[in-house]
Amino acid sequence: MNKLTGNTRKLVMTAMLSAVATVLMFVDFSVPFMPNYIKMDISELPALIASFSMGPAAGVAVCLIKNLANLFRSQTGGIGELCNFFLGICFVLPAGLVYKMNKTKKGALTGCLVGAVSMAALSLPLNYFFIYPIYSKFMSMEAIIKSYQIIFPKVNSLFECLLIFNVPFTFIKGLLVAILTFALYKKIAPVIHGKG
Repeated sequence: MNKLTGNTRKLVMTAMLSAVATVLMFVDFSVPFMPNYIKMDISELPALIASFSMGPAAGVAVCLIKNLANLFRSQTGGIGELCNFFLGICFVLPAGLVYKMNKTKKGALTGCLVGAVSMAALSLPLNYFFIYPIYSKFMSMEAIIKSYQIIFPKVNSLFECLLIFNVPFTFIKGLLVAILTFALYKKIAPVIHGKG
């Protein structure tokens, strides 16, 4: 396979995985331990597969494209998509970099764990200093905190809400995507590389 064909395949596969990620972003659902405006989805699955199969830059590209494609249906004025994009990068970039250095099952597992921990840890400052201050222009901080207090009345600050709810939620989401990636990657990778 010459370089042009390889680059063309990479571009086509990135576009296809982005399309799948865009569709998966539509399939979101509420979870009982989070406020109803925070949804669970597995749209990072194609991005992680792209990051493992074609490199971290492809994973980041999938994160970007799926969020741009979903802007037209945004119910948050683009804030949710911006948060999803940044958190997606925090997940697929470190995971892809770790796997690139060690292309084994252990390397993939380590990459997934590093990515899930990075995404969860960085969700705290990202949400606290950037995303929720923007949200507070549309919904008062008092109302935001009350939406968490309905679930757990003892939380009294945004920091507590994010630490108790969002960080574990984000980590669980990362683990879920990692499990699905492990289940699907071996079947999908040959197609991506033109071997199946």
